[in-house]
Amino acid sequence: MSELDSKVDGVAPGAVDMTVRLPEMRVAYDGEALDESALAPDWSEQLRQWLDQAISAGIPEPNAMVLATADAEGLPSSRTVLCKGLDERGVVFYTNYTSSKSHDLTVTRYASVTFPWYALHRQVTVRGEVEKVGSAETTAYWRSRPRGSQLGAWASPQSRVVESRRALDTALHAIERRFTDVDEVPVPPHWGGWRIRPDLVEFWQGRQDRLHDRLRYARTEDGWHVERVAP
Repeated sequence: MSELDSKVDGVAPGAVDMTVRLPEMRVAYDGEALDESALAPDWSEQLRQWLDQAISAGIPEPNAMVLATADAEGLPSSRTVLCKGLDERGVVFYTNYTSSKSHDLTVTRYASVTFPWYALHRQVTVRGEVEKVGSAETTAYWRSRPRGSQLGAWASPQSRVVESRRALDTALHAIERRFTDVDEVPVPPHWGGWRIRPDLVEFWQGRQDRLHDRLRYARTEDGWHVERVAP
């Protein structure tokens, strides 16, 4: 019997095809109830509380959030970025302003991010208009970054097609030589922060029987309004 013949539906003998188990994969969500009376007065304080709890629980990269954008044709993209700022104005992340995500944001001026805290059976989604972070705030954050990350930001033409990994390494070596005698690497002119100024922030808590709690702060002409939506 040939190797091909010994396979069943393309799966080698002894191998486990995990895809056949997908319909059976489920987790019982048994989180505590999320009640309107337990929410903080404003969305940013509630998000800080949940973020602190995610940190205390040892969630890997608790400030990681999935950023969703769309281009001029409406084609969506998503990727994970790190939240590096949070206050009543919104949530902030930093990136290359020539990247695909920045091109999308420049065109649409709108974005959504989701914090996926799977181990806590929680997620938070923030949606709203975007704006570039001011130079002073960007510089303050830039100075907190490791030098290697600073050099990488100079070397990488983010989102552009590159010839090879060697091309990236060569670019990095050139940047290292350029700033060898420079104590403080300056902020690249093509790099900075984006702030999402929310009009909607949803807090999701997993519950039994998939009857999850979904409470959201919605911006209205009269201020923020808390509402519950069905799971």
